[in-house]
Amino acid sequence: MHISIPREVRDLDQRVALGTNSVALLVAAGHQVYVQTGAGAGSGFEDEHYVQAGATIVYSTEEAYKRAELVCKVATPSLDEIDELMPHQILCAFGHLAAASRQRFQKLLDKEITFFAYEMLRDAQGNRPLLRAMSEIAGRLIPQVAARLLESPDGRGLLLAGIPGLPPAEVCILGAGEVGFNAARSFAGMGAQVTVLDDAHRLAELDRVFDVPGRIRLMYAYPAQIAKATAFADVLVGAILRPGERTPHVVTDDMVKAMHPGAVIIDVSVDQGGCVATTRPTTMRDPTYLEHGVIHYCVPNFTALVARTASRSLSNMLRPYLQRLDLSRDALRSDPELRSALMIHRGRVVDERLAAAQGVELHRLPEEP
Repeated sequence: MHISIPREVRDLDQRVALGTNSVALLVAAGHQVYVQTGAGAGSGFEDEHYVQAGATIVYSTEEAYKRAELVCKVATPSLDEIDELMPHQILCAFGHLAAASRQRFQKLLDKEITFFAYEMLRDAQGNRPLLRAMSEIAGRLIPQVAARLLESPDGRGLLLAGIPGLPPAEVCILGAGEVGFNAARSFAGMGAQVTVLDDAHRLAELDRVFDVPGRIRLMYAYPAQIAKATAFADVLVGAILRPGERTPHVVTDDMVKAMHPGAVIIDVSVDQGGCVATTRPTTMRDPTYLEHGVIHYCVPNFTALVARTASRSLSNMLRPYLQRLDLSRDALRSDPELRSALMIHRGRVVDERLAAAQGVELHRLPEEP
């Protein structure tokens, strides 16, 4: 298979889908890999390293796309990147297509491509390994971002850990999945007071795992409890995920108004529409805005702040699946893990939740290859 790795186009995003070790293994397995010049430089993978791994360097976006049967990206494609795609190509990336604009979504369908969404892939145990790779990083990165945003002059001027005689910052985390779990553990390790809200099942799992007595509180995610916790929060983390669906707004406009001036909201679920009513996507260059006196940080690709870590983690998890992927419909039907990530097949939506979210017709894969 001809696999292409184009340079990410989002401003300041220096992640790359595949590192040199993964490329070398793919080449050894008989694949031809093309890498757009500079695609991995921000993650520590220079062009010469890819050449040594057996890849071919290409020097334009057009060439990176036109040579490929499979295009391997990190972030969901922009409108300009969709223009570069060719009919019947395979595109692998984080998609979050349930929350995509109608224009971008329809443009993908019109290209008649096949789209595999990393965040939807489930392994034999029911886990989501590619999503988990980014979620672990996101959860551990959130306290770094929050600590910076709490600083004067724009934030509340608080130290996360507090000092003897002055209490630590209050952190409220909505959702106890991979992001929420890792964020809670990291915040607690930094000395913050943490409240995690979710359903009974997830809270029971966290109670068995956490060993930070008194530092982490667990609460049921009822609307009244959410309102109470957010009102006291210096930092509110939105970490709710419903794979393949838009995230519901569980924090209302009135709840945001009731928060402290200079408090911080970090809505990680912005990819899927956000779980806070006042959430709107921001960029790495202009990451925050003020709404009701509260600082909002809603950067969809903020794991790019640690591009080396993010790229290496994704590459290690992604490469085995690429080795199993081929262009036949038989492979799509026979491999349930790959099938779980298949959202669009040759321009037709084949995932039930995506079809419902976007209001389009659901199609089934043909029985005959």
